[in-house]
Amino acid sequence: MKQKNMLPPGLSKPAQRALANAGITSLQQLATFTEKQIAALHGVGNHALVKIREAFKEHGLEFAKQ
Repeated sequence: MKQKNMLPPGLSKPAQRALANAGITSLQQLATFTEKQIAALHGVGNHALVKIREAFKEHGLEFAKQ
């Protein structure tokens, strides 16, 4: 994953659908939400959160603060 506009590779299909249904299509958009908000989406589990945190670290991003 080279571009910041991509979601992390390896996300499960349910996590991908949950993010798409919330209108989230990029890491920048994802970073505007708190971790708690993303974790509350049906289909986003611990595995997806780990993948998201790894992608954030790689691109110098983080979840929004509460």
